[in-house]
Amino acid sequence: MFKYHITAVLIGCFLDACFGDPLFLWHPVCAIGNLISWLDKKIRLRFPENETGERQAGVWLVVLVLLAAGGLSFGLLFVSYGISPITGLVVESIMCYQMMAWHSLRKESMKVYHAFLKKDIEQARQAVSMIVGRDTKSLSDIGITKAAVETVAENTSDGVIAPLIFMTLFGGTGVFLYKAVNTMDSMVGYKNDRYLWFGRCAARLDDVVNFIPARISALLMVAAGFLCQLLSRGSFYCGKNGFRIWKRDRFNHKSPNSAQTESACAGILKIELAGNAWYFGTLHEKPVIGDPLRAVEYEDITRVNVLMTATYILALIPVVILLVISL
Repeated sequence: MFKYHITAVLIGCFLDACFGDPLFLWHPVCAIGNLISWLDKKIRLRFPENETGERQAGVWLVVLVLLAAGGLSFGLLFVSYGISPITGLVVESIMCYQMMAWHSLRKESMKVYHAFLKKDIEQARQAVSMIVGRDTKSLSDIGITKAAVETVAENTSDGVIAPLIFMTLFGGTGVFLYKAVNTMDSMVGYKNDRYLWFGRCAARLDDVVNFIPARISALLMVAAGFLCQLLSRGSFYCGKNGFRIWKRDRFNHKSPNSAQTESACAGILKIELAGNAWYFGTLHEKPVIGDPLRAVEYEDITRVNVLMTATYILALIPVVILLVISL
């Protein structure tokens, strides 16, 4: 059975690399998001509007979403493998495919790059607004580029390496649970008036489940930096500097995990990232990450995608080894 499970992981990764997220295909993360939105409204009505009540409501949100995501995914796999190993393999492959984001992350970030090639800064702002949570209307070309690079760097962990780790260790159910936690954090994990207390449980749980994957992702990215440096003869990549900046700046973020891959990326590309940013009309003061050894340029969007892909390939090697061992 283990060989079917590992095969499903690799098939899922292959399908994502080839097809990404087709618009016509129903996506379970959308269903998870709809459930979160519905529970957000319903659960609040049953608890008092104070800190204690909102914290309790947030705990119930997490419990119910995880029960739904875990229960339905486990039940589907249990029935599918009960029919036949091949049926289970097909179903789990599709589940793993839908939880990977390498293709879509690369595709959407490169839209920003292509807009710059056409010298259309408004199109670049529109493209980057689709992949970041910050306000983008007043961003300069450098600000747009940094936002795109930071998003690819950070989501190399959340959208690529962490899902791969969870699906490899815990199968389709494990990656569904991971994505449920990740989606809750992205929807209710804000420190604003509405979600400050209601979203604390989801945000803390996201910090916990990403703690180890974020650090694995950063170290893989540093290794990928050395590989890119070797293959490109060191023109725009520096693995040694990536490791230095990761050690120095990996906690330059309110989240214990978000700056892990971002700091490695900034060091490898020899640029400065992060700093102050506007979210929902409010300026958030954030420390910078990396050193400005050279100026940020829109070609860095291509470079960070190369770095993400190299990181992904290195992460896939142990999975392939596991498949060979299981045969």
